[in-house]
Amino acid sequence: MSQIVAKCNGQPPFAHYALLRYHVCMTTNRTYFGSTTAQQRRFLFETWEQIGNVTEACRVARVGRRTFYYWKPRFDAHGYAGLEVFASSAPKHPHRVAQTVHDQVIALRQANPTWGKRRIAQELAKVNQWQPVVSPTTVKRILIHALLWPRAGGAKKGASLPASAPPTYPPKP
Repeated sequence: MSQIVAKCNGQPPFAHYALLRYHVCMTTNRTYFGSTTAQQRRFLFETWEQIGNVTEACRVARVGRRTFYYWKPRFDAHGYAGLEVFASSAPKHPHRVAQTVHDQVIALRQANPTWGKRRIAQELAKVNQWQPVVSPTTVKRILIHALLWPRAGGAKKGASLPASAPPTYPPKP
């Protein structure tokens, strides 16, 4: 323990982060530990190897025990190099609509310009044994993006057309 404190000039490691990264949440009374840096994780495992006590190593490195056990499998598999890189926090899009569905929505709207978002969603579900493929709101989002949805402030449903505008009819098959 004295070797670790001597390493940091008598100050606990990462003491300047103490106020920013180590505070008590008022509502749950749980200690908050922010995300760790590669340097902090390296220090945690160096301390653990020297002391042999997980709780004490986490206290000295100012990280939670959960953090230690999260990184331990990587440390066991790859050593200190495994502590350098962690999973990306870049946004992922697991609920993105498939390109085929996107194309079907656009094709249905172009073939049937009077159909709304609900009708297009229902037609896609009908083709798929009545299993919903896409929600009406997603249909609207796709059509807005493709510039096939009327702009806001246009004619409301059921409103009469101005006298100068000729009536529009869907094309006959």
